[in-house]
Amino acid sequence: MRLDETHDPARKSWIESANEPGCEFPIQNLPFGIFRRKRSKEAPRGGVAIGDRILDLAAVGVKTGSTLNRLAAAGGTARKALRALLSRALSDPKQKKRFAKHLVPMAQAELFLPVAIGDYSDFFTSLHHATNAGRMFRPDNPLLPNYKWLPIGYHGRASSVVVSGTPVVRPSGQRKPPETPAPSFGPSRRLDYEAEIAFVVGPGNPPGKPIRVRRALDHVFGVVLLNDWSARDLQAWEYQPLGPFLAKSFATTISPWIVTLEALEPFRVPAFVREAGDPAPLAYLHDEADQREGMFAIEIEMHLRSAKMRAAKMRSARLSRGNYATSYWTPAQIVAHHASNGCNLRPGDLLGSGTISGPAPDSVGSLLELTMGGKQPIRLPSGEQRGFLEDGDEVIECGRCAREGFATIGFGEAAGIVKPALVVQSVA
Repeated sequence: MRLDETHDPARKSWIESANEPGCEFPIQNLPFGIFRRKRSKEAPRGGVAIGDRILDLAAVGVKTGSTLNRLAAAGGTARKALRALLSRALSDPKQKKRFAKHLVPMAQAELFLPVAIGDYSDFFTSLHHATNAGRMFRPDNPLLPNYKWLPIGYHGRASSVVVSGTPVVRPSGQRKPPETPAPSFGPSRRLDYEAEIAFVVGPGNPPGKPIRVRRALDHVFGVVLLNDWSARDLQAWEYQPLGPFLAKSFATTISPWIVTLEALEPFRVPAFVREAGDPAPLAYLHDEADQREGMFAIEIEMHLRSAKMRAAKMRSARLSRGNYATSYWTPAQIVAHHASNGCNLRPGDLLGSGTISGPAPDSVGSLLELTMGGKQPIRLPSGEQRGFLEDGDEVIECGRCAREGFATIGFGEAAGIVKPALVVQSVA
């Protein structure tokens, strides 16, 4: 671990809300995002979350424009220096008069996508999810033979990545249940969520130049929460032979705050321990330091609140709690594999982890697994049942890192409410 004064759990901020128990954004976190005041004509700009406030990065001479892509491209040395500057400014009471005027209450701020996303790839790094889902789609062959040799991924749709709070319209597409002779077109009846995180690319690589696994995290800016909304009935019909398409491309929700790799340093853990008989990673995917501390213990929870629950002012129901540390492939391995063929990654690109599912029944990251493909519906506190998502359901993803001896940090939310499908008019 590479720890410094910014990780000191005893460090406090002169912004009192940052010191309260349970605060997601203590001074040890300092995630970056894009914001502006609500109902203002201000241009969106970069800020850092601290307690229940946002500090305008212009206060320390950093003018990002409407995205954080330039900050991402600047790399770890510049990011670490900025983090140290912010930590000192927000912990020194003598700096309060200078910086307080640059603070905006979060309740009065509008948040945007933190980066302009040129490309989005989603991986399949959880062995537990791959096995669970495989049993439903391929009962006779749940885990394909290449899974333990390389990080499986697909190219997602960057244009439909949206920030938390954006409504998600139920998608339509072709569906073909096994008992019907031909497919039909209409709204998905098996809409699902997928609990994930995503790594935001920092400095990229030129076309044709691979990234070594031992240097792969030098190309990562930070982490956001990611909900890869999935239409399971569309997916089951279309995914062979080329993989997900319309079942995934309609919406992907991310949280607005990028938690930097520096903030995550105290939460490094060893890579997944492979079973005896599993193949060792090929040389381009193997590094001793990555195996020793290349994973991050990030706890992910999925919550659901139906329209009925909101009307009754009921709290959301937690459906699951998993941990990214149970994933089979490390972030350095997915970066190295992505670039191994010479693919050029660019600042602001997203690399999704894939659904985070653990070994326990309540640690799975999708309704597909939680309800056994809809066959065992869950019961909500309102008395309603869910096999898959209904219109009006609000899905809320939360994340945090906690470790004894260090301050607990959070990620905010990746949330969205399901809206009814749009009516598709036939053309004569």
